[in-house]
Order: sequence, then C-alpha cells, then structure tokens
Amino acid sequence: MVLLLFVDLDPGLAALRPLGGYFGLRTGEAAAGPLPTLAQAYAAAAPDVYGNSLIFRVDKVANALRAPELRVAASVAHLGLAARLWSVALGCAALYGRVPDLDARLLRWDADAAAPDDLWLSDVRPLPGDAPALADAVLHGHLEPLSAALRAHYRLAPGLLRGNAASALAGSARELGRWARRHGRTDTAARAGSLAAELLAHPLLTGAGTLTGSAFRRRSCCLYYRVPGGGLCGDCCFTRPPRSSPRAPSG
Repeated sequence: MVLLLFVDLDPGLAALRPLGGYFGLRTGEAAAGPLPTLAQAYAAAAPDVYGNSLIFRVDKVANALRAPELRVAASVAHLGLAARLWSVALGCAALYGRVPDLDARLLRWDADAAAPDDLWLSDVRPLPGDAPALADAVLHGHLEPLSAALRAHYRLAPGLLRGNAASALAGSARELGRWARRHGRTDTAARAGSLAAELLAHPLLTGAGTLTGSAFRRRSCCLYYRVPGGGLCGDCCFTRPPRSSPRAPSG
C-alpha cells in the first residue's frame, strides 16, 4: 500500500517550482497581463502570422530550428505545448492530489517566449486530480482544439498529433518520477506512473504507442529528424532516420 502525501493546492502552486521549467506555472491575473489566452489561440482564424498567436509560434519555431517546412515546426510546437500542459496537470495531481482549473480561457500564453512555453493561470480553482479530470483538462480542454487548429493550417496527420500527445504525457511522467525518486517521494513517483498509464489507455491516446515501465515507444514520428542536426527522439518509432519518404509514418 502506498501512502499518498498531499499538500493543499496553494494560489501560487509553489510545490511545482522545484520540478523545473516544464512544470512551473505563473498564477494571478496581474502577472498574465494583456497576453492572449490559449482559447483565443485555438480559435483564431486570422491567416497572417501577427494576427494569430499559434501561427506566430510555429513561424518562430521554424526560424529557430531552420525547419525545412512549416509542418515540421508545427509538430515541434505542438509537442512543446502538450508537454507543458501535461507537466502542469500531472505535477499538480501527483503532488497536490488536485489540479487547478486549466480552462483555456484562464491560461494566457506568450507565443514569443523561449521554450518551454510560458504560461500564466489567471485564477487557481481546485478540481479533482484523478485521470478522468486530467483527460478533461488537457485532452479535451486543450489538445483537441489545438490539434484542430494546427490541422486547419498545416498538413499534420491525426496519428502524428496523437503520438505527440502521448509522447509528451509519457515524458512528463518520466521526469516527474525521476525527480520524486531523487527526493525519496516514492508515493509521488507511483502516482505519476499510475495516472500516465491510465491516461495512455484513453480513447484519444490508445494505440499511440507502447508503455513499458516508464519507457514509451510511439508508433508515429514527430518529424524532428527533418530538422538540420535533429536526429531521432528517444521514443521514436524509427531506429534510424529515414533517407526517403519523409512523410512516413507520421500518421
């Protein structure tokens, strides 16, 4: 039997800070300032870079990575934002036993910031910290509309986006588990692993890859190998970068 040691969900989410940049989250309406919300980024229809924060972000990533085409940068941007959202949600669930309401209308995003994505939560409203609540918060609340917005602007296969979402979740759980074990928090490591396994069985993620312990092997490619000097990610479906057919197996 694992004894779960939780703390109260505080307004500043202080328990997340020692975990690193992907897990931390700024809070408070004043800190968020005039930045657009993620809801606005998902819904924006403006085709120009400066009128749409999501397109602006993809363009910024493309320039930073010297990506050969925008869909590669779009995949990398999607993976980065998914990792941030999963890390915040999973970190709160494992450390607090609850998660703040991560409604896209409450989360503001600086699309011009460096990685990891800079997010502000305007108000901390406690919600349950079980797997269904995390699925509602991240999968339904963010990754579905984010994927739809990216598919509307770039040629990204649903399987690639599903693989990104699963890979980001598995990576967040793995990093949280490593931190927890280094600090003698076996309860936190066990809860993170259990939540990740349950979430990877969700209908929106099932079939995206195979989880063995904390190791995950995805069934699609995020296309990062096409970035100059990029190589393969640790959970890639490939064992070596393809020499031809750069689109397969992205879906």
